[in-house]
Amino acid sequence: QVQVVESGGGEVQEGGSLRLSCTASGLVLSDYGMGWFRQVPGKGREGISCISWDAGSTYYGDSVKGRFTISRDNSKNTLYLQMRDLKPEDSAMYYCVTGDCAYYGSYYSADQAVLFPYWGQGTQVTVSS
Repeated sequence: QVQVVESGGGEVQEGGSLRLSCTASGLVLSDYGMGWFRQVPGKGREGISCISWDAGSTYYGDSVKGRFTISRDNSKNTLYLQMRDLKPEDSAMYYCVTGDCAYYGSYYSADQAVLFPYWGQGTQVTVSS
């Protein structure tokens, strides 16, 4: 049984930093591109960052470019998202997802389920001003 688990969320002041982590059981993360989506209530899931299976390429959405850094340690089966200079608009539920980076760049839709097969339950990030 596949289980994807995010951790590291929490509440932070504007301008602060957080590092999210994602691990998986029943799944070898190095077989997949990996990334992060985020969602606020009432809006769709936004793909904000992705990293290829070998860390050779990355993607960042405009809203996080220059502030967030994605990385992975395949020896630990773990994905990371270092978030700096956090803003209140970064407040959201953050999800760790498997999927090729070529499919990032838009909001998730149900017809993309086969492209993003495994999701974690999410970790909440709240940035206060």
